[in-house]
Amino acid sequence: MSTALERGRELTQKLNPDLERILDDRYGALLPDFAEGLIEWAYGRHYARPGLDLKTRQLCTIAALTALGGQTGPQLKINIEHTLAAGASRTEIVEAIWQMAVYGGLPAAINGLNAAMDVFAADDNAAT
Repeated sequence: MSTALERGRELTQKLNPDLERILDDRYGALLPDFAEGLIEWAYGRHYARPGLDLKTRQLCTIAALTALGGQTGPQLKINIEHTLAAGASRTEIVEAIWQMAVYGGLPAAINGLNAAMDVFAADDNAAT
């Protein structure tokens, strides 16, 4: 049986193979073991759980980050990228964000749509 850290690393390889290194480069000097802890806890213990497929979990994450509002913009963009990597379509992502207009308000949904547009444009530019 694999450990939560191993499960988290396996899962992030599908979503963003460089995530642990990026987190460690950014936060490692300030908070050693932050990257490993996040990979183990968030991905290895939560995202890797049975009961929901990865795409659905990612759509839920986008919805929550959208409803929380503008301060979550950087995390929302990263999770939109992860949701695309998990197999969600742009339409599914936009609809999950738009649904949050009911619960988080129009400003939160608009901020979420702006984040999605930024990610989609960067993805389109990278493809050309």
